[in-house]
Amino acid sequence: MHIEKISEIIAHFIGLFEMTTDEMRLRTNYAEGAGPGADGPALPDQDAYTAAFSSDLQLKDYDPGVIYKSGSYDIEYGPARHLGRVFEDSLEKLAAIAAKDIPLPHFGDPTDIVLTDEPELTVFAGPGSAISHAIQVNVLYDDDYLDMTSSVHAPRDTSFVIEQLADLSTKAEIFTPFASLHRTDTYDGALKIAEDLESYIQNAQNTEDSGTTSLGTDATHNFVRVDPEVNDTVYVNGKAETDIPVLDDFLPDRGLAKLQEEPDDNNTSVEQTDPTGNSLDVTAGANLLVNVASVINTGVIASVTAVMGNYHQVDAISQTFVYSDHDEFASALHASGHSAEEAGTVAKNIALFEHSTFEASSHADTDAAEPTFPSSWRVSVIDGDVSVVQWIEQYHFVSDNDTMTVTTSGSETTVLTGGNTSINFSSFFGMGMQYDLVIIGGNVLDINSITQISLLYDNDWVRAEDGADIQTGNNLIWNFASIHNVGTDSPFAAMPDYIVETQKAIEDRDPNMPEGLSFDVNFQGYAGLNVLYITGNLYDMTIIKQVSILGDSDDVTQAASAILDINPDATVTIDTGSNAVINIAEIVDYDSFGQTTYLAGQLYSDAILIQGGLVEHDTTEPQPADDRLANEVIAFLDNDDPGGSDSADGVINAGHDFSWSSAHPADVMQAMVA
Repeated sequence: MHIEKISEIIAHFIGLFEMTTDEMRLRTNYAEGAGPGADGPALPDQDAYTAAFSSDLQLKDYDPGVIYKSGSYDIEYGPARHLGRVFEDSLEKLAAIAAKDIPLPHFGDPTDIVLTDEPELTVFAGPGSAISHAIQVNVLYDDDYLDMTSSVHAPRDTSFVIEQLADLSTKAEIFTPFASLHRTDTYDGALKIAEDLESYIQNAQNTEDSGTTSLGTDATHNFVRVDPEVNDTVYVNGKAETDIPVLDDFLPDRGLAKLQEEPDDNNTSVEQTDPTGNSLDVTAGANLLVNVASVINTGVIASVTAVMGNYHQVDAISQTFVYSDHDEFASALHASGHSAEEAGTVAKNIALFEHSTFEASSHADTDAAEPTFPSSWRVSVIDGDVSVVQWIEQYHFVSDNDTMTVTTSGSETTVLTGGNTSINFSSFFGMGMQYDLVIIGGNVLDINSITQISLLYDNDWVRAEDGADIQTGNNLIWNFASIHNVGTDSPFAAMPDYIVETQKAIEDRDPNMPEGLSFDVNFQGYAGLNVLYITGNLYDMTIIKQVSILGDSDDVTQAASAILDINPDATVTIDTGSNAVINIAEIVDYDSFGQTTYLAGQLYSDAILIQGGLVEHDTTEPQPADDRLANEVIAFLDNDDPGGSDSADGVINAGHDFSWSSAHPADVMQAMVA
């Protein structure tokens, strides 16, 4: 240290010497020296002079450095700093912090810095909300008018069908109390829905306890069941069954509207031995309406779930059908064995509630001498509420009211004025992140609801000759709904203290994992835990609403052939039914992947099933249309000799109208053949 000081002194004076030399070199002229003059003052004798000298200064070695004392300073919008060792103290603390590698705050008083040996808990952002609203609407008008004769027949007014369908819809409301639910994205809205469902279920429970188990209406079946059986029980039209009916066993034969089969790959030729057959095949129904909705939700799932508030779980299914299939025949008609009396409308409401536990592979090592428990954790935090909502609405409205006057022509004639197909299909699969532990600081709303409404008006009027094969029924109405919950099978467990400590540690950003988590048997075999903390509420809501409305009121008249001599034994087949109205909905809700759910608040778990069916026997008679032009006219006029060599088959196809989620009539002109 002494040598360094001497070196510093030498360097200092060498620098001064060099500066003096440079100044001398910069002079343009040297100053001439001169001695004292003869008349100058006499100088004292230096050798004889001895001056008294004394000094109180302490001599010490040169110590290079900068000595600085800070004055007062101000920070804008902050208090004034005072004289003292504030600056020096700050430097000393900064040096200490740098030695400990502790992050500094961006703002604040340096005196507020607290030295600690451990950093704060690092938290990550959790997944956000997932909200899906889907609405599908099909509207199709296919009211056809066909006249195969040379006469003029007044069209009929079919507006009464719309009025009757509206009346059927009003009567169905008693069985669908949840059809009026409105879409919502807020927790308050979801809570209002849960409270309405719970209130209705409570009233139904009180009614059931009093001995009344139905809605008290005049129906084929009206069934209300609170807390229906889960697993191994299928409710079909209000009755508990063990087997689920198969749709393929009940689908009607659509006749001319049936899709053509794929041709064989072989090159075998197809021959028709009798190309001029004498037959008339009329299909005025055979409409197909299908709603299919499937939701599989795995949004927020965990092996262990802890709810600090209340838990509301509500499952609700309401199904109803209303139809009128009252047919009138002319007195001279003798229908075959396929008549509506022997093959009427089949209507089924089918509901199924299921519950299962996800069987995951165990993390524990059975061969280990000592079990493994977690020693570290990774924490994700979501501030506020989390919503997982899937809301699906599907609607069909199809009008296929046909008015026809047909006749045989000595050849093979097929007429298809129905055969419309309208399909809505919606499928949702939500996959979220999996966590080992999910802590919910607020309440949980878990709502699953399916509403299905099917309306059919199939009143037909048929006038035909003896021997005609008439089919006016054979309709199918099919409502199928299933809710499957995957989660904790046993009752919810009480909240342990270490879960509360875990919540507090996350809020305080304590990096140390609570000791209780390291000994929870649910986490045996885990080396670390992936934890999600939701500070607010969680509402998981799946709502499906399906409405199918079909009006198929047909009026078919078979006129006598103009040439009876060459038209013997004609085969006449008329089908005004064979409609299918199908609603299928399925919800699979993964609430948990484990066996344990901790609950600090109250549990509200309710389920309800409502099934109802009404059969109307409407006797409204259609009236002729006024002088206004009809919406469409199908005219088939053939004055040629049917027995001539140019006779050929005539095909009129006014069906096969496909409407895919169209909000306007898809068949504008519908059909016009002249």
